[in-house]
Amino acid sequence: MTHTVDTNAQLGHAGREAELRAALADGSLTEVEVAWSDAFGHSQGKRIPAKQFLGRASGAGFAFCEASLGWNTEGVVIDSLRLTNWATGYPDVHAVPDLSTYRPVPWRPRVGHVIADIVAHDHTPSQLDPRAVLKKVLARLADLGYTAKVGVEFEFYLLNTDGSPLIDDIHAYSLENANALDPLLTDLNQTLSAFTALEGIQTEYGPGQVETNLVYADALEAADDAARLKYAAKEVARRHNAIATFMPKPFTEHSGSSQHLHISLWRDGAPAFAPDNDAENDAHRHAIGGLLEHLPSITLFGAHSVNAYRRFTPDSFAPATVTWSRDNRSAAVRSLIEADPSATRIELRSGASDANPYWLIASALAAVVAGLESSAEPPPLEGGNLYTKGVPLPESLSVAVELATRDDTILDILGADSVHDFAALARSEWLEYSNEVSDWERRRYLSRS
Repeated sequence: MTHTVDTNAQLGHAGREAELRAALADGSLTEVEVAWSDAFGHSQGKRIPAKQFLGRASGAGFAFCEASLGWNTEGVVIDSLRLTNWATGYPDVHAVPDLSTYRPVPWRPRVGHVIADIVAHDHTPSQLDPRAVLKKVLARLADLGYTAKVGVEFEFYLLNTDGSPLIDDIHAYSLENANALDPLLTDLNQTLSAFTALEGIQTEYGPGQVETNLVYADALEAADDAARLKYAAKEVARRHNAIATFMPKPFTEHSGSSQHLHISLWRDGAPAFAPDNDAENDAHRHAIGGLLEHLPSITLFGAHSVNAYRRFTPDSFAPATVTWSRDNRSAAVRSLIEADPSATRIELRSGASDANPYWLIASALAAVVAGLESSAEPPPLEGGNLYTKGVPLPESLSVAVELATRDDTILDILGADSVHDFAALARSEWLEYSNEVSDWERRRYLSRS
């Protein structure tokens, strides 16, 4: 992950909004997609005729049923939520487009795409809206005098429709494998370059696995771009009669897929992690200290599925323990000291590819905020193979849910009701899994019991 300047960002928020308004005025657009994310990062939204868009976007927004923010992976509503349930009647909430997020949709001519904030009838932010949770954390960070920039890395598999890999070879960084994935990979590169601030694509350490890197950007913009990337990648694959899966561990014998975050803080436009004698300065250390102290309890927000916990194994290039080091991929938290102060950063490696990027970034920054507020100090720096050192990461989704709901500091920063409901949705995934008799159990016990 390098730190290229985002040319899309250079256009500026006002420029994006002006571009949208001009396209609506001259008839270039016939439709606008109004998009938002559910708790687990599924892309939701409405297709709005261009002539209807601005009037409603500048008013109450676009109404939809709040139940769609309170369902699990299968789209089943979970009645144990605090913020929405049958007792509340599943009322309408409203998607209010952020016009500065406008992008043309590359695969549908004359169609635009905007990301919305979700508000209640009184126009207060919905606590079920992942984007609102991230904004809440960013406001807390701003109270400390900081802004955050984030670079997001996604790994995912490109598969045939039967779930088998498109290619068999596992060489990462292979241009030959990249060519073998064409024309899909070229289309993916071109589409993501038009729709997101894409930095690059490469083949990864699994058959048909690729990594996409997004340009370092302000935290909210980085989350928006990450949400768009997942949406676009799935659509490009579909148009090539293939599947782009963000399932964290689709194959027992092959590499899992992650969503790494590269995080830096800024104060008054200057990098707040500028090295001190080629080492971490106070803010940098406190941020690492907060991440390590709260990593067990924020793991849930980067690993909300049962499958995600199959990544946390030794020698897997995914972390397995609560550890930090310098440029060392066996650690959960990687501190990167660069000659350019603006490139000095923290990499959090625990997130799974299926994580909702708003929740993942919000929880990571919540731990950073906690570290800054308490002046947390990390344990002494260690090197070497860290897979056998440190406290293990949560061993299952069930454990992660319990830890997330017991950390009063993180509950305060993210919002207790928001965390409760996210955890309730994740707990429903664990209960479904626990109640299912698997093929593995039948093979192991049917004739031996």
